[in-house]
Amino acid sequence: MPRPQLHPQGDFPPAGLGRRFAAICYDGLLCVALLMVTTFIYKLIWMGIVGEEKLRQLSESGALDGDPLLSTLLLFTLFTFFATFWTHAGQTLGMQVWGIRVQNADGTAISLWQALLRFVVAIASWLCLGLGFFWSLIDKRNRSWHDLYSETQLVRIPKQKKT
Repeated sequence: MPRPQLHPQGDFPPAGLGRRFAAICYDGLLCVALLMVTTFIYKLIWMGIVGEEKLRQLSESGALDGDPLLSTLLLFTLFTFFATFWTHAGQTLGMQVWGIRVQNADGTAISLWQALLRFVVAIASWLCLGLGFFWSLIDKRNRSWHDLYSETQLVRIPKQKKT
């Protein structure tokens, strides 16, 4: 299946580390809100299944700490958030604000597989104290580990004029 061309088209410069981190901070706030809503819905469902009193007892006893089902759900929710934006428009909301976009070298949208690779390697980059992001300061084309591994690029796009 051919990948859709992203607009605007052109040869854009790579995004710098400052813009990356600004978009990450913006998206981080959105992700926290999304995770809070997801957790709230999850707890409501649990309450409907086991009852409010039993849920309170489980919570107070620490039995719900580190809930693997909730952790998996939250990770899947985060991936869905990023993959949806990256594979359709190439931009999350934070990336739109800061004028950057993830794309293939030919200007097409990335695939779901590339989004998964980006997501997993970006997590590894954070776990290495951000080293994968700071790698963009060394790379001649400002690529981070997740750009390199997923064969994608993060570019700075010009502001679009409103007509």
